[in-house]
Amino acid sequence: MNQEQRTLTTFLRLDIVLILCVLCLMALGIAFIFSSGVTSNGFQVSDEWTKQIVWSAGGLVLLTVIALVDYRLWKRWAIPIYLGTLLLLVLVILVGNYVKGARAWLGVGRVGIQPSEFGKLSLIIILAWWFDERSRGQDALRVWIGGIVLSLIPVLFILFQPDLGTAIVYIPILLAVAFSAGVKLKLLMFPILVGVVTVVGVLGFAWSEYISNTPSGFYNLFIDMKLLRIVLPSLLGLTALIFLGWIFLRRKFYLNLLYGFGIFSASYLGIVGASRALRGYQMMRLVVFLDPQIDPRGAGWHIIQSITAIGSGGALGKGFLQGTQSHYRYLPEQSTDFIFSILAEETGFLGSLLVFALFSIIIIRTLYIAYTSQDRFGTYLSVGIAAMISYHVIQNIGMAIGVMPITGIPLFFLSYGGSSLWTALMSMGLLLSIHNRRYRN
Repeated sequence: MNQEQRTLTTFLRLDIVLILCVLCLMALGIAFIFSSGVTSNGFQVSDEWTKQIVWSAGGLVLLTVIALVDYRLWKRWAIPIYLGTLLLLVLVILVGNYVKGARAWLGVGRVGIQPSEFGKLSLIIILAWWFDERSRGQDALRVWIGGIVLSLIPVLFILFQPDLGTAIVYIPILLAVAFSAGVKLKLLMFPILVGVVTVVGVLGFAWSEYISNTPSGFYNLFIDMKLLRIVLPSLLGLTALIFLGWIFLRRKFYLNLLYGFGIFSASYLGIVGASRALRGYQMMRLVVFLDPQIDPRGAGWHIIQSITAIGSGGALGKGFLQGTQSHYRYLPEQSTDFIFSILAEETGFLGSLLVFALFSIIIIRTLYIAYTSQDRFGTYLSVGIAAMISYHVIQNIGMAIGVMPITGIPLFFLSYGGSSLWTALMSMGLLLSIHNRRYRN
């Protein structure tokens, strides 16, 4: 095979559709970050768009390098990468810079990185390695618990920052990789049910404390120390007794009872922890998710203005640089968390549909790469990346249209920010590497 034929073969192995979708989203991101910095008088007051171009160029270099490297090499480096990420997360807690209420950045002055963003990719790599190496003939429950531990360690460090929104992203990554690795549905449903019950409980607590005219005395079970000293030991004691019953009698009845009671006990601990750990502004985000009008000029301002911007765009939009909500500076965090609101206002339903289509194609191509991968490690990597991207899209656009709580999650490829953009582009590089080597031994 001559050099020309090799070049053609290499080109054909590239996922051109995936690359074009990513480039299109990045171009849209730069354009609307530029728009977010324009005032109602037509003056550009922000240089964020120029920084985004620099980060985009650097990210594309990273994408190219990672695409050229055999993805199986990352399997050897999974543990060092994971431990290095944990070290960075510890350094963030100790010496990190405060930005918008969270100590989530490492750097000097205006130059820095957000390790929790890169931690998502680190978690995907370590989980792919773990389930690939440990799921061969080993006890499924132990492997599943190991995956949970690997995920919870960085989650706890991120919660200390505190950055609840980023920490939540790690959970769907774990669930998706574990599901693709064949973990039983019953085991997967346990943390899902605990999460659902905990979220409903915290929302109910927020409603009772901040919205309802007659607060429910039921939630004293989660905040009153006298009641906590009674309820918590009782729950833990009953759980331990049921566990001992299963250990000694080995009857399925006790195992099912332990499963249900474990969900109840873990949810109780989650609600107690959330009611004490969530800061005032975080609790208000939950409150305004339930009813934005409870604080229309405060915590509810973000959602109200975002929905107004999106609704005013109509079918075709107001035109590029013609948006009013952003250019009159009504829309907070408009270049980051609410970049989709600007895009929807200026391009309308058709522009929003284009964004949905591009992300849908990327996710579908990612799952196709997972399906065609020659080994399980590549499959697990692809599934984890698909879960990460899907959650970011659902959460970010969901909070922009008011159907999800505000968590500060960026929209990959579109939102302003170097760490999230590089994380997304490095993930795309991994996908291209897997796709390129799908037929090689």
